[in-house]
Amino acid sequence: MVDLRSGHIIISANLAKKLFNGITFAFATYEKQSEQLLVTPVSSIWFAKVHGGAQFMLKERNLNGDKSLAVREIFIEHELDAEDRKLNFEMVEKTRLLKICLQK
Repeated sequence: MVDLRSGHIIISANLAKKLFNGITFAFATYEKQSEQLLVTPVSSIWFAKVHGGAQFMLKERNLNGDKSLAVREIFIEHELDAEDRKLNFEMVEKTRLLKICLQK
C-alpha cells in the first residue's frame, strides 16, 4: 500500500521491507511523461545514472514499520496535486524500483 499524506509518500511495512531492506535513504524523481514518481534505494547506483533524482531520507512512520518519504518539494516543483489519497503503484522487484502513479 502506498498513500500520499501531507506531502509525504507513506509506504506500508511489507512493501518497504521488500524494497529497502534496512536502507534509510532513497532516490526519487518525477517522470513527467508517465506522471509517475520513481523511488528506489540509494544502493541502486544505476538509477542515479539513468534518472538523476534527489536523495531523500526514509523515516520510520510507526511501530508497524511503515515508512515515510517527504517529497513535498517534488510536488511543488512540478505543480502536482498534493491532495491526500491512496496511490496506485507497481514494484519492479528485479531492480527494486517503485513506480508510483500520481494521476487522479
